[in-house]
Amino acid sequence: MSSAQSRRLSNATLRQGVRYLTARDPILAGVVRRHGPPPMWGRPPGFSTMVRIILDQQVSLAAARTMYLRLEKAAGAISHDVLAEFGVERMRGLGFTRQKSAYIHELALELAAGTLDLGAIARGEDQAGRARLTELRGFGPWSVDIYYLMALRRPDIWPHGDLALADAIHRLGYTRSRADYDRIRKLAERWAPWRSVAARILWHHYLESRR
Repeated sequence: MSSAQSRRLSNATLRQGVRYLTARDPILAGVVRRHGPPPMWGRPPGFSTMVRIILDQQVSLAAARTMYLRLEKAAGAISHDVLAEFGVERMRGLGFTRQKSAYIHELALELAAGTLDLGAIARGEDQAGRARLTELRGFGPWSVDIYYLMALRRPDIWPHGDLALADAIHRLGYTRSRADYDRIRKLAERWAPWRSVAARILWHHYLESRR
């Protein structure tokens, strides 16, 4: 894998990862046969995606999207400058929890002050960038994993603790319990160096099965 491929997943390397995984894992191969290869889901790097990730925590994606659109309509834009001024209490008035309002506001303030540089994080070493993001309130390991997987499109990220992935893995017969996260983490190690692609295959199965 070239250095460019190793940094950012593309449509070509997504296909490469699917071929690699389906040649080695018959269960993933079966998912791809039934549903086709997974889409290249992604989000743009930056503040608006970080807001979406904060809103995604502990709620459905549909509920998070509704909250995001409500905030966008009330504030006029999802930008750090706007939301730094918008403030916690106005977000609370939109029905946001105090915690999520504070997390979004503090993130906006850091970006507005220049103490957080998301461009530098995207260009820099993953270990240092991940350490910096986990310093943010409300941005724990799962949130950082999702940002690196969906926004920065790193090819070998596993979002530990993801509920949809745990459900898909259980339903496919890998585990006896949806909550066996230690077993899931060890299982995901088999899919390196394409864990982000394995996650997309499993999310694809989860969504298609729910339909």
